[in-house]
This record gives sequence, C-alpha cells and structure tokens, in this order.
Amino acid sequence: MIDVPSTPTTAPQVAMVGGGQLARMTHQAAIALGQSLRVLVADADDPAAQVSPNIVVGSHTDIEDLRRVAEGAHVLTFDHEHVPTELLEKLVAEGVNVAPPPHALVHAQDKLVMRRRLETLGAPVPRYAGVEKVEDLDAFAQDADAPLVLKAVRGGYDGRGVQIAADLAQAKEIAAEYLASGVPVLVEDRVAMRRELAALVARSPFGQGAAWPVVETVQRDGICVQVIAPAPDLPDDLAGETAQLALRLASELDVVGVLAVELFETVDGKLLVNELAMRPHNSGHWTMDGARTSQFEQHLRAVLDYPLGATDPIAAVTVMINVLGAAQTPTMTIDERLHHLFARMPEARVHLYGKSERPGRKIGHVNFLGADMAQLTKLRERAELAAHWLSHGQWADGWDPHTAGDEEERRT
Repeated sequence: MIDVPSTPTTAPQVAMVGGGQLARMTHQAAIALGQSLRVLVADADDPAAQVSPNIVVGSHTDIEDLRRVAEGAHVLTFDHEHVPTELLEKLVAEGVNVAPPPHALVHAQDKLVMRRRLETLGAPVPRYAGVEKVEDLDAFAQDADAPLVLKAVRGGYDGRGVQIAADLAQAKEIAAEYLASGVPVLVEDRVAMRRELAALVARSPFGQGAAWPVVETVQRDGICVQVIAPAPDLPDDLAGETAQLALRLASELDVVGVLAVELFETVDGKLLVNELAMRPHNSGHWTMDGARTSQFEQHLRAVLDYPLGATDPIAAVTVMINVLGAAQTPTMTIDERLHHLFARMPEARVHLYGKSERPGRKIGHVNFLGADMAQLTKLRERAELAAHWLSHGQWADGWDPHTAGDEEERRT
C-alpha cells in the first residue's frame, strides 16, 4: 500500500483590527474561502465577535494586544484606521505583514498628510490649509467666497470631526476649541457641489488592481445613508477617468487591500478628492449583492495576494440604503420587523450587524437590485420605505398588511 501524503488543511490566517460590522462581513466572506478571521475586538459582544470563533479582546492602542492578534497571522489588516502609526511601524519592524502598510495607511489617518500628498500627485483637491494657530485662518479666509469647513486632522468619521463655519469669527471659535484640546486642524473651502461620488478599487501586493463602477453616495448629517451603483448620469469618460485616478492613487500610495476614494462632483462638473479609506467601505456595501465579487472577499484576496475577482455588476442598478437606529427604539423586535419586511418586499437583501439600537447608529443595510436604470426611482422609494420600517417599526406610507398585502404583491 502506497502512503499518500495528506494535503495540508490549514488555511492562511488573516487578522483584523476592529470588531465592527466591516470585520463581521469580512468574516462572512472568509468562510466561503475556507478561512476564519481572527479579530481584535474591544468587547466580546462586538458585531464581529458574535460570528468569529477566534477573537482577541483588547485595545487597538495597546501594542501587546496588537501583537497578540497578529501572532502567527499571514497578514494583519483593518476594520478601521485608528491604530497609531507608530505602533504599526513597530509591528512591521518585528516582521508582521501589515496591509495596508503604515506608510500607506497614514494617508487615510491624517487628512493633512493626505491632502499634501494628493496635491503632489496631481490629484484635484479642495483649497485647504493646515491651522497651527487661530490667526492662520485670516489669510485663508481672505480668498474664501463661501463658508469654511473645519476638520480634525485625525480621528473623524461619519461626520464627526467636521464642522462648517458660516464666517471667519465662527471658524476661529471652532479652531480654538480643537486646538485647545490638542487636535490638529485643517481648513478648506466649502465646495459648491452637485453630489458626492465614490470610487472603490482594490490592489494586491503583486500590483494587480481592480475597480468597481463609480457610485453616487447620499449623505445626511455627515453619514452615508444611500448608495446608487453605478452613479446615474455620470458620463462614461468621466467615470473611467475617476476609476483610473483611484487605481493610480492605490499604486502611488502603495495600498494593499480595498481603497475608497470619496469625491465631490462640483456644480461645474469637476471632481475633487475629499477623503480616502483603506479598508472595506460603506460605499461598497452594494457589492455584496450587486457585483461579481464583494468588497469583503476582494479585500481578503488582495491582502493574501490572491488574483483579484471580477468587479462587474450583476444588475443594471443597485440601491444600498443604511438602516439607522431611530430616535426611539421600537417595541417591535427586529425579528418581527424582518418578518413584515420580507412579507411586503421579498426581493430585499438585508444585512444586519448584530448591534444594539440607538439613535443614528448604523445597525444594518438593505440592497435592492434593478434590471434597468429606469427602475431607479422605484428602487429608491422601496429602499427608503424598507429602511424606515426596519428603523422605526412603522411604514412611512401608512401601508397596512391586512388591507394592502394583495395589492402590494401584485405590484411587485
């Protein structure tokens, strides 16, 4: 009898810092690849901790906790960008494969570093300046013909750390408050924009790149509430140039993994880069149901240096809508809300994050797919109804399942 050596069954170990919904959905993608994500979570009840059997409870600002999650892993990657750069540099010096590497990630961590680097690369950005003292605003405001935007250089997300000042006096008050608390400040012009867009790409260590269609993002109170893929009425040449810009930035900055480039489309048709994110991103949640390869699977492929997956859409249009916690949590359970949603909208693709509900918190998202762009208005209406129902336990249009069920079924 011939002894046949057994095939190794150990899958590569990916470790991720941060236990939020992005890590949770990355773990879902890992399962299909025969993997299990190891996650550094702040709490044993974090969204990713609920689904991953391999967690490390600790802090992303503690080098020992970072070492524990990285130990033996093929690669360490991120659910958020808040790990101090100096700690990541220590890990790299110790031989940890960090993706994206800290010299790339800093451009998603520090808005001033990002703005300056993008400028040297020829990428269009809003007019800006670093503010070291309140008086620095005087010279900048002389050339401003619109309200000023003050941003915390580090740490802001979902509208946090961003304030709009109506005039110079208010701008100085905001800047003084930031500076007094030790927070570096950036000032820039408030852009007269038509809408916001996002270009999502991925890059592997080998240098392979892949781009999804450019999408339109709808913001409310600094939070992305809706994404339309692809962005409607965006000329093909401009969409192509935007995707190429995002791929070029990924290469120039040495990104490994998913890169989201958030942009302003100005009223005169120009595009300006607003923010960068080097991880799976809210603007890419539509890919879970609307693209050949989701952003979460692609991120894993990229950080493991697998060949990247196809990014073409599988529907003519996809609408993603975030489900945000209501001002008052419904008495109806989320399970019962799901029951009624699926009874009315069986086509809804629901993704819930396992989070407790509180006002404005992202607790899930829903995707709706359409066969052609002519369905966009209807898709957006249904998406908004679905999200409101899941948030509030009330149909915004007054729909009553006991009297309208048959009619709704005929319409869908």
